[in-house]
Amino acid sequence: MKTNFTDNFIKEHNNFEFLLETMMGPNSMRVMEVLLGYLPEHPSGRILDLGCGAGLSTLYLAKNFAAQIVAADLWVDPSENYRRFIERGIAEQVMPVRVDASRHLPFADSYFDYIVSVDAYHYFGEGVEMLENVAALVKPGGYIVVAVPGLQTEFKSVPEALKPFWIDGEMHMHSVTWWRELWSQCDAVEVVNVFELDCHQQAWNEWLLSPNPYAQGDVHMMAAEDGKYFNHVAMIAKVL
Repeated sequence: MKTNFTDNFIKEHNNFEFLLETMMGPNSMRVMEVLLGYLPEHPSGRILDLGCGAGLSTLYLAKNFAAQIVAADLWVDPSENYRRFIERGIAEQVMPVRVDASRHLPFADSYFDYIVSVDAYHYFGEGVEMLENVAALVKPGGYIVVAVPGLQTEFKSVPEALKPFWIDGEMHMHSVTWWRELWSQCDAVEVVNVFELDCHQQAWNEWLLSPNPYAQGDVHMMAAEDGKYFNHVAMIAKVL
């Protein structure tokens, strides 16, 4: 998939510096652009960006689609995001909120046309119940569109190279097969596709350039992984 918006954004003066300072994981702007390229139609209406972080995925949505967007995150202060949205000229289109998706989704049933989530859903969505809760917020015929860091195949045991970096109970990484089987158990949606995204390496490479201490910590993990184990898993489901 082409990533014209992200590539052009990076080329503009000071934008790459902004990107590196704002990222909270593999480049969510690039992942969002590639992910949405697989939809049969352009998102419109009301969109929930669930686990938006510091708003890079939200920025992509607002700059490319005529939609009203709710930018929801647990860890980033919505006032901080609001200031960034003002600076980037999208504040009239976006409402920033704080949401703990693992506890409560404070939205009306069938309120959204789309729910999208990049680099966040794996932290709270490892059960069928969460997908059911998310689906309830989407109008019939709307879409749930997710991308998460994942595994090329499920581990029977953690590879030796990754053991220094692997913390049981905190990694939340699974394969395409694992996610497809989980989402197929939800009667509220039709699973359209579950697949690997080809922007995985580029999104990670951009993250590893960030001054964020977590990014610098990931440099050694990704060197040890060496392209053998990780990927990005995309999931697209239509709400029934």
